[in-house]
Amino acid sequence: MRNKNTVLDASLTALAPAVWGSTYLVTTQLLPPDRPLLAATVRALPAGLVLLAVTRVLPQGIWWWRALALGVLNIGAFFCLLFVAAYHLPGGVAALMVSAQPVLVLLLSALLLAEPVRRRHVASCVLGAAGIAMLVLRAGAGVDTIGVLSGLGGAGCMAAGVVLTKRWGRPAGVSLLAFTGWQLTVGGLAVAPLALVMEGLPGRLSAANIAGFGYLSVIGALLAYAIWFRGIERLPALAVSFLGFASPLAAAVLGYVVLGQSLSPVQALGAVIVVAAVVLAQPRRPRPEPVTIPPAPSRTLPTSSS
Repeated sequence: MRNKNTVLDASLTALAPAVWGSTYLVTTQLLPPDRPLLAATVRALPAGLVLLAVTRVLPQGIWWWRALALGVLNIGAFFCLLFVAAYHLPGGVAALMVSAQPVLVLLLSALLLAEPVRRRHVASCVLGAAGIAMLVLRAGAGVDTIGVLSGLGGAGCMAAGVVLTKRWGRPAGVSLLAFTGWQLTVGGLAVAPLALVMEGLPGRLSAANIAGFGYLSVIGALLAYAIWFRGIERLPALAVSFLGFASPLAAAVLGYVVLGQSLSPVQALGAVIVVAAVVLAQPRRPRPEPVTIPPAPSRTLPTSSS
């Protein structure tokens, strides 16, 4: 039963990064152009404020600064660094930089959670990075220092957020929705000033723009992050981080199905390798302890007297 529940938890948690993989499609097809920070703000802040209004629970004591740290790491700083990387790097190279997250989670889990580093975890990291490279990299993809550092910084923020969320848990008596609302609000508030100063507000919004923002806020943030934080509570931190590979995988599939983009045999093989890495990193059912049956006591038959 425990193994069955683990598979269900992993499958549900993978829905969150799969939804995030649709962000590129929604951004390019529905949102106003050249407004990535605005998109990040609208994605996080309204959903966070709605959850705060519904749950009516605020952090207490030490959880004020913990909520601030988690909101910045999981959402605010991660979004900003990810968008900087996307502007300075081809999409495939940016995705490859972010795929370093499981390696960082592996190291941080050993330091902060005392989780052992196993050979299959290292193999999963190598397989995952190789699969992502085959899936998303294109010939002639260029790199620059700012883009690479931003991509690695984004991976570091998300890795630290996952491990600290696992280490601190959720305060007693606080619902998952309230916990999610704290982080979305903090993350949205962290990005909002940058969006207003660097990008400003668009002159008008079309029906398609409103639909895209609504999708990112309700589906991409409110529901997806609630599922994601639930998964962090129930699964090992490293297993959760590998489920993030569902994001570039979903993006590639959506590009093929919706936008008519080609999918080469190398990309298909990369997708298979990514799935194998995710499966390899998931927790395994513990081996049952061998049952030792004590030997039956020997019976001595009475000897007949002559």
